Amino acid sequence: MRLLKACVVVAAVCLAPLTALAVETTVTLKIDGMTCAGCPYQVQRALKGVTGVTSVKASLADKEAVVVFDDAKTTIAALTKATSEAGFPSSLKPQSGGTTQ
Repeated sequence: MRLLKACVVVAAVCLAPLTALAVETTVTLKIDGMTCAGCPYQVQRALKGVTGVTSVKASLADKEAVVVFDDAKTTIAALTKATSEAGFPSSLKPQSGGTTQ
């Protein structure tokens, strides 16, 4: 029994640094199909439903959403899937200079 406890402690100590590798990431998604004042709320609701998303700000004027998420819990692909399933196809918006956020 003592050996089992020791193994559990060693495993916990070894795996603990993996959770520290999670990074809060911010991306801007280009959102297609937003045409009215209610659309940003629908986009925000869809994105907030994705596990790991901590913040969303959608803009009708800019036709985009800024999303903050834990990259250990979700991916950009999951974010774009969520908006598409809500009726608003999206893609990662390139930053000026051709790189992505």
